[in-house]
Amino acid sequence: MAIDYAGFLPALLPVALSPGASFTLVMNSALAGGRRGLFKTLAGTAAGIYTHALLIGLGITAALASFPSLFGVLKVAGTLYLLWLGVQLIRSGVNARASTSGSGDAPVTVKAAWLANLLNPKAVIFYLTVVSPFAAHQGGILPYLLLASLHVAVMIVWLIAVSATLIFSARNAHPVRLKKWVNITGGLVLVFISLKGLVP
Repeated sequence: MAIDYAGFLPALLPVALSPGASFTLVMNSALAGGRRGLFKTLAGTAAGIYTHALLIGLGITAALASFPSLFGVLKVAGTLYLLWLGVQLIRSGVNARASTSGSGDAPVTVKAAWLANLLNPKAVIFYLTVVSPFAAHQGGILPYLLLASLHVAVMIVWLIAVSATLIFSARNAHPVRLKKWVNITGGLVLVFISLKGLVP
């Protein structure tokens, strides 16, 4: 059976286009580090998506899910990591000051974006339950990597377009206000996602 790209795309779009952890981190990085910060975060997020594809293709995610206690530990660790990132963003927004050098905030690193995606319980469940039915049934990791490539392409196009609209076009208007708004709002989104992840 062939990979069902046509069926996967409508299932992917609500997930890829909704504000979540990746969206929040990309907006913060675009604000703090410009295009370089944006691309670092996109690279880390893409690496996280491909890691999920590899793990599910190798059967590791399904094996983890078959041990509820181990999967629960992973879920709590991911939730705590997103919560920590959210609190850091809120603190950064509250303490935002005018800066001519732009050194007040550091963009999210590739590693932090990768970890945020990798440990995000929503991403784990998405690849375990939603992506699997659209992969070809002959097994192996290639179908998952191809679907992940579509996921990455949609994510990159969407996040570059949104950051160009929300961040780069408004950057010179009120930089401190924009920094406060992006970081505090983004931090609250991550805190909400984290707390929602704790609810069974």
